[in-house]
Amino acid sequence: MPANESSADPVRLQAYLAHCGVASRRASEKIIAEGRVTVNGAVVTELGTKVTSADKICVDGNPVSLEETKRYILLNKPAGYVCSQSDEKGRQVAVDLLKPTYSERLYNVGRLDMFSRGAIIFTNDGDFAARLSHPSAEIEKEYIVETSYPLPEGLAEQFVKGVRVEGIFYKAVKAEKMNTHRMRVVLIEGKNREIRRVFENAGAAIRSLERVRIGNVNLDGLRAGEFRELTQADVKGLLALCKKRHVSKEK
Repeated sequence: MPANESSADPVRLQAYLAHCGVASRRASEKIIAEGRVTVNGAVVTELGTKVTSADKICVDGNPVSLEETKRYILLNKPAGYVCSQSDEKGRQVAVDLLKPTYSERLYNVGRLDMFSRGAIIFTNDGDFAARLSHPSAEIEKEYIVETSYPLPEGLAEQFVKGVRVEGIFYKAVKAEKMNTHRMRVVLIEGKNREIRRVFENAGAAIRSLERVRIGNVNLDGLRAGEFRELTQADVKGLLALCKKRHVSKEK
């Protein structure tokens, strides 16, 4: 919890869950609304509920507690893994690659779809996740896209100007054709499956899609399935890149 807050001070339940490493505050709100949280044995769905470390709080019947060590981990997610805490369809889950090394409950900041690979950050710091995930943050994310067939003429220029697909407007910050089958794309919005939808709309079949950079953090030689802890400079750099807009803090 922030240095100026004691664990005995009442805080909103969703903020407490975030500090326990359950999920980001926004995701914790959904968990609460779904009736998955109990406080001292009673199911609580009211987001304004305030709790302290003296309360017994459970998620899905499992007790949670404040975590002392904050983790910030960069994973090179392999294709075929989903970004969620579990998967009802039995698919491989990216966070499971970290569990043999870390006992903390970690969750992903943002997502990569199942068939994409590359950089994704995991943490148990709810405030950090909220800052990076907030729509106003505008953190750059860089991708290398490879296509099965030669790239359609002018696709990079169109993506930078903006493309409307099924009523949704997609626009890259940068798009650069590297060769006949490869393009570098930089996004800040991160709309669901943005690159895939723009390329499919242009008739360009994607063979592979890899995220190689998040803000100031690069893969730096990490192989698929490998991970590393972010340095203090990495974390400070990411937070510094967030737009200087007000992101409310809950108490």
